[in-house]
Amino acid sequence: MERSLFEKYGGFAVISRIVMDLYDRLLEDDDVGPFFENVDLPRIVDHQTQFVSALMGGPASFTDEQIRRLHERLDVNDAHFDQLKVLLAETLSDHGVAAEDIETVAQAFEQRRGLVVG
Repeated sequence: MERSLFEKYGGFAVISRIVMDLYDRLLEDDDVGPFFENVDLPRIVDHQTQFVSALMGGPASFTDEQIRRLHERLDVNDAHFDQLKVLLAETLSDHGVAAEDIETVAQAFEQRRGLVVG
């Protein structure tokens, strides 16, 4: 039985470090950074760790309705989503995730575009 990307890359401990790095990058980004001002960052990092874990085949998951509801009050457009996807791919690469595995995660992320973009 093939291991999930979640297992291959070390589970929640490693993905948590990746997400912390991702949020450092998001906060510094002029386009997407403002979405994360004045928010409960530890809570969002925890949720995002679960979300990225799910994208990598881990045990955490969010329903489409939960994802839609969490983003409906935000004015996320395609350019924001694209930038998020670039930052996610760069962060995964910098943490040693193989290119083909990054593509798998990016495709899973892309499948949720319609839930996030308003």
